[in-house]
Amino acid sequence: MNQSQYSETIPIRKGEEFNQETLRSFLNEHVDGFPNKPLEVKQYPTGVSNLTYFIRSGEWEAVMRRPPSGPLPPKAHDMKRESDLLTKLHPVFPLVPKPYVYCNDPEVLGEPFYVMERKHGVVLDYKFPAGFTASKELCKEISYAVVDALAQLHSVDYEKADLANFGHPNGFLERQVNGWIHRYIKFKTDEIPYFEPMAKWLVDHIPSSQYASIIHNDYKLNNMLLSKEFKQIEAILDWEMATIADPFFDLACALGYWMEEEDPDYLKDSLPTVTTLPGFIKRKDFIQRYAVKTGKDIPSLTFYMVFTYFKLAVVLQQIYYRWKVGQTKDERFETFIKKVKNLMYYAYEVSETGNY
Repeated sequence: MNQSQYSETIPIRKGEEFNQETLRSFLNEHVDGFPNKPLEVKQYPTGVSNLTYFIRSGEWEAVMRRPPSGPLPPKAHDMKRESDLLTKLHPVFPLVPKPYVYCNDPEVLGEPFYVMERKHGVVLDYKFPAGFTASKELCKEISYAVVDALAQLHSVDYEKADLANFGHPNGFLERQVNGWIHRYIKFKTDEIPYFEPMAKWLVDHIPSSQYASIIHNDYKLNNMLLSKEFKQIEAILDWEMATIADPFFDLACALGYWMEEEDPDYLKDSLPTVTTLPGFIKRKDFIQRYAVKTGKDIPSLTFYMVFTYFKLAVVLQQIYYRWKVGQTKDERFETFIKKVKNLMYYAYEVSETGNY
C-alpha cells in the first residue's frame, strides 16, 4: 500500500484499454497547464464499478474515471453527474477531488469520462500496511475522523451549494426499495430463498424521512485517502451514487461496512475491513458520535440497516451477473455469489431480530 489515489497501480487490464494519444490531444486542448508530453497511464486495481486510471504527463498528474464495459443499469455510471457534483461540492467540502474536465464526445474514448485532480494519501482497506503497528488510540482516532467527516458532509447546505436539483428526496426511500428489488430480479442467477420475504418486508416497513442532505451513498474506509500516518482524511472518493436524500440512509450504509470483531464470520468474510481490529469504535458508538456532531435525533435504524445489507447483496449480484454472462473476465467476481447469499441472509436476520 502506498501513497496513491487508491492503491498501487497495475498495467491496464485486457479489454479496458483506450486510445492514449487521443486522450493526450483532448487534455492538451481542454485542461489549463497540461504540459502536452507523452502520457503514462496505469490502472487502479481496486473498485468493482467504474474504471479508474492514473495519468501522468511530465510532472502533471491526474485521475480519470470512465464506465465499465458492457450493458449498464439505467442511470448508473453517469460521468457528467459525478463531475458536476464534484465541481459544486469541492468549494464547500474540500475532501472531494477537484474535477478538471468532462467529456461526452464519443470520438475521444468512445464513452463519457472525466479527469480530476490526483489526491495523495493512503487507502486503508482490510489491514494496515506491512510493518505498521496501529495502536488502539490510533484506531479510535481514525474512527472519529470517519464519523466526523460524514457528519460534516450531512451538514453542508446543499441549496447554498447550488445542489438543490441534484436529487429528489421526496419518495427517495420508496424508489430505492422498488428499484433495487427490480434490479435483483433483472440480474438474478441463483435461487436465494430469503429474497422474497426480504422484498416484502422492505416494502412494508419504509419509514418517513425526517431530513434531507447530501449523501455519499457508498461511504466506507476504502473510499477514502488517509494521511501517511493515518491521522486525518485527505480525500473522500467515488461519488458516483451521491444524491440529496435521507442522511440516515447514508449513516446505515457506513455502518453496514463497519464490521465488528463479534460479527458472524460469514458477514466479515463478505465485507472484509480493518474495523474489526481492537480500538475501532463499535457501531453504537459510531451512531452516538454522529448524533452529537449533527445534533440529529436518531430513530431506529432497523429498516435502514436491513436495506443496506440487501442493497449490498444486489450490487454484488449485478457484478456477479456480468462475470457469469461473460461481460467481464475479472476473476475476483467468480465468488461473489457466495457473498450475495451471505448478505441476503444477514439482511433477513436483522429484519427478524432488529439487532444490528
